[in-house]
Formats: sequence, structure tokens, C-alpha cells
Amino acid sequence: MEKANQEFLLELLHTASPSSNEVEIQKKWINYVKEFADEIRTDHAGNAIGVLNPQASFKILLAGHCDEIALIINRIDEDGFLHFEKMGGINPKAAVGMKVTVLGNKNKTVTGVIGVNAQHHGGLKNDFGLEDLFIDCGYKTKGEAEGEVQIGDLAVYKTEPEILAERYIAGRGLDNRTGSFIVAEVLKRLAKKDCSVGVYAASTVNEETNMGGAYFAAAGIEPTMAIACDVTFATDYPGVNRNKHGDVRLEQGPVLAKGAPINSKINKLLENTAKKLNMNVQYELTPRMTGTDADIMRLTGKGVPVSLVSLPLRYMHSPVETASLKDIDEEIELLVTMIAEMTGEENLNPLED
Repeated sequence: MEKANQEFLLELLHTASPSSNEVEIQKKWINYVKEFADEIRTDHAGNAIGVLNPQASFKILLAGHCDEIALIINRIDEDGFLHFEKMGGINPKAAVGMKVTVLGNKNKTVTGVIGVNAQHHGGLKNDFGLEDLFIDCGYKTKGEAEGEVQIGDLAVYKTEPEILAERYIAGRGLDNRTGSFIVAEVLKRLAKKDCSVGVYAASTVNEETNMGGAYFAAAGIEPTMAIACDVTFATDYPGVNRNKHGDVRLEQGPVLAKGAPINSKINKLLENTAKKLNMNVQYELTPRMTGTDADIMRLTGKGVPVSLVSLPLRYMHSPVETASLKDIDEEIELLVTMIAEMTGEENLNPLED
């Protein structure tokens, strides 16, 4: 990965973007993409969309959501401790003992720690949940806390992204700020080519909570086809049952979905492009739903043919999600090559030749 590209990825990963509060990261995304996009669009959901060839009748929507899972403050007790529930798929066991950044009122950020009952005092019960945890920001009273934090404020884990062995990247919220990065980079490279189709790269919001951003994006654009760029579960680390969860590995290429929601002709275009590039692809099964923006985009308007291209990710929804820089580069190359070679005459009806 080129240094400038890696710096943009790290900038996104350094930026807090909890679901429902993605404004700061979207401003940075727009500032980057406006240098090569023909148009920048936004909508009332908060999506940021870079466009190439807006006049083209064949429109491809690439969606990578920029929001991350978070904590939302639901109570401040009399001693100034903050209690919370989840905004997205928070794992209580991963939260224990973590530092957090609370995005407080008055545009102030506050550092806190997720306290845990000492083992000497009985520790946590085996079936504990988020209601058993709390954030300690050092406040002594409820009034002191309310001067900086209010009900509904969001908090994210206070971690920094790390490069591991010059091949992997680890940190919080790779799900799915890597996808937001990928769609921007695809657009950047396609801007240097003579594309016959319209390309709409969308950094979507709210995927971790309700997928509303994807609905707004697809309903507004009315694409001919859409591809969700997200992450999926890698199973190449100790303790994972591959017989149950499949065999998906870092550095073995992008992952294509197979199942009822997926348009087979889009997948065939992706597979043929991978063969031309001599690139490995992997597969995951999505028999009923994908659990991504693809599900919502598919059901907008008159219906949209969709596919899902995913980045293998270790330790999903933890503070140390880990992905391969090589896989990121290959996913970008796969999408750029496929789209650049499309004519706009492709027939995506699986019953027609």
C-alpha cells in the first residue's frame, strides 16, 4: 500500500465515528475524495458520495459504511459513574478494563475507564452483561459529570491503530472504516481511467445499527447495480471451529458472498476479473441475508441487483480487529479492474444471456 493511501486509512481509523455521529469522519472523507470526484453528494442521512460520470445511465453504487460500534450513556449515578448500553454489536467481555473516549457535550472529549469489580471482591459473574459495567471518568458527583457528559452521549474504545509485522493493520472499527477507505480508493483510481459507467462511491452511515444510510443512498441514486464493501469473519486464528464457520484467511484475497440475496451475474464478473488478475478469491455463504448494506440496497426502488465483497477480519467487534494490507489492496484492484472494463451494456438478469 502506498504511503499516502496508508496515511488516509490511518486518518480514518483515528477518527471516532460511532453510529449516529459520523459527521467528523465524513468531512475528512469528502475532503479527500473531492480532489478527484466529478461530484460530491450528501443526503439527509449523513452519507457522503463521490461520483464519476454522473451522466452515465448505467450506475454502479459502491457502499462502504464508515460507522463503528460504540457505547451510549444511559444513566449517570449520584457518584458520577457513567452507565451505558450498546450502540451496535458491543461484546461485554471485550469491554472489560478498556479505556474509552466519551464524546461529551460542548464538543468536549473525556477519557474514562471501564471499571471492573476486583477478583478479590468477587469479580464479575460468568453471565455478566453491559448493565454490570460502568465508566469511571474521575468525577466525584453526578453534578460534576453532567457538566461534561449527558444522557445519549457516545463513547468509543480509546485505542490507536497499529501496523503488525508490516503486513497487518489492527485497531478498533476496521469494521468498516476499511470499507469506506476502499470505495474512496476505487474511485480515485477509476478517475484516471476512461470509464463507460457511472460510479457512485458512498461512505454510508448507520450500518451497525439500522442500515438507514444504505437505504438513503440507494433510494436516492437508483443504481443499476450495487456492491457492498464490508468485512467478514476470518477463521485463521486459534480457537475457531472451521468446520462450523468456514475457512477464510488473511492474505488469501477478497471474499465473495454466495446466497439468495446475491446477483450471480455480478459475482461472475468479479470472478472473471479475479482470474484475469491471477488473484485468489474466497467465499462466504449468505443463504438468507448478508447482514450488510447489501440487504437494504437490494430492496430499494424497483429492486437493485447486489453483490458483497468483503475483507477478511480477525477479532470482529473487538478493540483489536485485524486485517491484511495486501487484502485491502487486492480488493481495490479487483473492483477497479472490473468496473473499468464494463461497457454499460451488461445484462444482470440471471434468466437472460
